[in-house]
Amino acid sequence: MSEIGRSGAAAGLLLVALAGAAVGESGALTSRESLGQALYFDVNLSANRTQSCATCHDPQAGFADGRGGAASLGDNGTSLGDRNAPTAAYARFSPAFTLTPEGKAVGGQFHDGRAATLADQAAGPPLNLDEMGMASRAQVLERLKENPSYVAAFAKLYGPQVMDDADAAYDAMADAIARFEETDLFAPFDSRYDRHLRGEYKMTPQEELGMTLFFSQQFTNCNLCHQLARVPAAKNETFTNYEYHNIGVPPNADLRARNGKGAGHVDTGLLENPAVSDPAQAGKFKTPTLRNVAVTGPYMHNGVFSDLETVVRFYNKYNSIAESSRINPETGRPWGDPEVSGTLSMTELETGPALDDRRIKALVAFMKTLTDRRYEHLLTD
Repeated sequence: MSEIGRSGAAAGLLLVALAGAAVGESGALTSRESLGQALYFDVNLSANRTQSCATCHDPQAGFADGRGGAASLGDNGTSLGDRNAPTAAYARFSPAFTLTPEGKAVGGQFHDGRAATLADQAAGPPLNLDEMGMASRAQVLERLKENPSYVAAFAKLYGPQVMDDADAAYDAMADAIARFEETDLFAPFDSRYDRHLRGEYKMTPQEELGMTLFFSQQFTNCNLCHQLARVPAAKNETFTNYEYHNIGVPPNADLRARNGKGAGHVDTGLLENPAVSDPAQAGKFKTPTLRNVAVTGPYMHNGVFSDLETVVRFYNKYNSIAESSRINPETGRPWGDPEVSGTLSMTELETGPALDDRRIKALVAFMKTLTDRRYEHLLTD
């Protein structure tokens, strides 16, 4: 194994040790999960050997991109995406992408569900020229063959001929990474909210108010999209129904200026999924989990908002007639127009009354309780 590969694997093993959820012993690649762990942290699987899965889905940053940008910088050091990297935590619970007979989209990976499953998602970034930048599956196979431990593990876990075929080896790589992402390391369910449900943590009055508001069918619209189980305060709630909505997010003008796409570019969201052709789906994006939301900003699919409270105030503008609700607190200017305006989910957006400052701050306080224990040190007042 190269020096870079060793350091990446060591980082993965350190994380597993810290989380108390080992998937392998002494670094041995004895299971598909432990192989996936090594691959997840291996920068040698990018063109310039500078980027791994963990670069944009950093386990030290809630499995989101901890480098601070609205979108992720690619392996080439110049390419800048147009969407914010979603967290890989709890991603295993998203069902495979499907379209109902009525045309409603549910599940999948990425903001537009174009990857039906975790393995499909893992297969995407290495060959994306704006991300990890590898030219072909054959090139990836050659990188895998550089590592004798990989050669032995792939043969043992996926069959002795798997490394003879680039497609077979690539699919096995994606499967192994997905197996790693399906481990409890990515979904410990040990936040203050979970501990509260187990009687191990007493919420503050503000957090309690926020939880009541969040699950209320009368006072907020949060649970219409950010609740999977239809029983309030259910165990192992993922805080998303995996459906797609257009909530009127404005373009991120600063990001567009830096990534070269320009003000005229329009991200049509779900309509960019090859499985979707109905123009009525334009501008819709998958409802994200709220697990670790307080430590995985910036927010929205394009990272246009920096602060979690801003997100709540953005939603509140649909129900409030107060003059102050028309202003983005981060810019001091009116909220930008929706990037796609004709398909807004107005029924959901206009459900519930306007929120005052006390209730807005209580909702933020509650969402902070959804932070995994290992990330609680990242929380700010």
